[in-house]
Amino acid sequence: MNVKSVHFITGVRERNFQSSGVADGVGGWRDYGVDPSLFSGTLMRTCERLVKEGHFVPSNPVGILTTSYYELLQNKVPLLGSSTACIVMLDRQSHQLHTANLGDSGFLVVRGGEVVHRSDEQQHYFNTPFQLSIAPPEAEGSVLSDRPEAADSTSFDVQLGDIILTATDGLFDNMPDYMILQELKKLKDTNYECIQQTAKSIAEQAHVLAYDPNYMSPFAHFACDNGLNVRGGKPDDITVLLSIVAEYTD
Repeated sequence: MNVKSVHFITGVRERNFQSSGVADGVGGWRDYGVDPSLFSGTLMRTCERLVKEGHFVPSNPVGILTTSYYELLQNKVPLLGSSTACIVMLDRQSHQLHTANLGDSGFLVVRGGEVVHRSDEQQHYFNTPFQLSIAPPEAEGSVLSDRPEAADSTSFDVQLGDIILTATDGLFDNMPDYMILQELKKLKDTNYECIQQTAKSIAEQAHVLAYDPNYMSPFAHFACDNGLNVRGGKPDDITVLLSIVAEYTD
C-alpha cells in the first residue's frame, strides 16, 4: 500500500509538454504523530496545479519544485513533514527530457534494452537522502532540510520509442537495473493498458523482493559497502511510472 509516496502525471497539450513526478514522504515523522503522506501528497498536488496553470518554465523543473515548496512554507495551514522528489518534463516537439531530482527517488531512460540516461542519487550519508522539510518552530535546525535548488537537474535528447521510468526508492532499493530491464523487454505494445500492466508488474515484483529475507537486494549491497551486515530486501512504499516517447502530433 502506498501510504507516503505519491505521484502526478499531467499533459499540457497547448505547450506540447508532458510532465510527471514522484515524491516519497519520510516515514520517521510517524514517531511524532505526523502522517508522512500529507507533505509528499501536498507537494505533488501543488506541482501538478502549477503545471496545469502554466506557472512554469518548461526547461526548468527545479523551478516547479522550488515554487511548490516555498508555497507550502507560506501556507497558513500548518504542514509538517519531509519528502524526496523527482520531476520529469518531456518536450514532445523537440524530444528533450528535462529533469529535477532531489534525494533517492529517480528515473531511468531506456533505449534498445539499455539504460542510456539516469538520475544521480543524492545522499548525505547512508540511508539519509536529500529531502525537503517543514519542521515545527521548536525543531527548526535539528531537522534535516535541503533547499529545492539543490536538486540535480539534467536535460537529455530522447528518441522515439525510449522508455522513461520514474520511481521512488522502494523500486531501486529492491530491483537492480538488469531485473527492471528484463521486465521492460516484455513490453511489446505501447497502448495504455500494456504500459500500465508493465508498471504494475515491476512494482509487484519489487514488493515481493522487499520482503525476501534471503535476497541480496541493491539496498543490502549498499549497506554492506558501508560496513553494515545486512541481508534481504527493504520494505518500503513503491511507486512506478512508465512513459514511452511517441511521435508528436499537433
